[in-house]
Amino acid sequence: MRKITLVFLLFLFVKISFGQDDSQLIKSGLKLTFLNPGMEYEFKLSEKSTFALNLGIGYGGSYKDLKTSGDGFMYLLSPFYDMQYRNYYNITKRNSAGKNVKYNSSNYFGVRLLIRGPEIASSFSRTSEVDYAFGPTWGIQRSFNQFYVLFDVGPYVYFDMKGKYGFLPMFQLNIGYNLRK
Repeated sequence: MRKITLVFLLFLFVKISFGQDDSQLIKSGLKLTFLNPGMEYEFKLSEKSTFALNLGIGYGGSYKDLKTSGDGFMYLLSPFYDMQYRNYYNITKRNSAGKNVKYNSSNYFGVRLLIRGPEIASSFSRTSEVDYAFGPTWGIQRSFNQFYVLFDVGPYVYFDMKGKYGFLPMFQLNIGYNLRK
């Protein structure tokens, strides 16, 4: 029995010390975002998926069915809350090929919910102080030392709580700094 226990402990030590398990590829972490200033926390849900929460102050345009007035170039500066589920589908392949997977550098499919709050500054009037956008995404995230770039795109439905809604393609471009080492 003692030999079996010793072999098991030796195997466990080798697995922990030298094994490259898929579950070690996805990490949780805190990021500063620069283009739409904010703080994002991405936490691990499973071996290949995360959930990202981003809170900040961002800028954007109008949703055509959710504005009451405004012409020309339309901008909105407001607080936002951005939630996104990400399923990384090629992180193991990238790791096997010797490519960078640090800070979840991979491609993903996901679902995103963006909530924009009351305006700080705007060139148009909205139907409601708060609006929502929801939809599936495809994205790519890459890290360069502590800095990262994220881009995703997908079809979204946007709506307010008064029953007004519409559809449009949306994209996200983020540049930021990974706070974890």
